Parts: sequence; C-alpha cells; structure tokens
Amino acid sequence: MSDDAAKPAPVPGESARWQDLPEPVDPATLVTSVPVTDAPDPDGGHDPNHEWMIRHG
Repeated sequence: MSDDAAKPAPVPGESARWQDLPEPVDPATLVTSVPVTDAPDPDGGHDPNHEWMIRHG
C-alpha cells in the first residue's frame, strides 16, 4: 500500500482561508464577564494525610 493513498486530498482554497487573520486583541481590554470565585476545597479544610497518620500511626 502506498503512503499517498493514506493521506487525504487537500481541500482547494483551505490555506487561503487563513491568509486574512482578524485584528489582534489587546490583553488589557479583556475582562471576565462572569464573577469568579475560588474553587471549593474538596477535602473541606481537612488534611487527609494528617488524619491517616493519626488513625494508623
């Protein structure tokens, strides 16, 4: 089997799609649109390693 058969044929004009890129965005103008908070602590403030050491130490 030839390697050429495994490659898909390029779509005509596909590379032309990326010739005109949008204007760059200034990172200073980016703001969050949804208020964000810290993720909740999955251990609920407990240290599972410390509790394991007390239980099995």
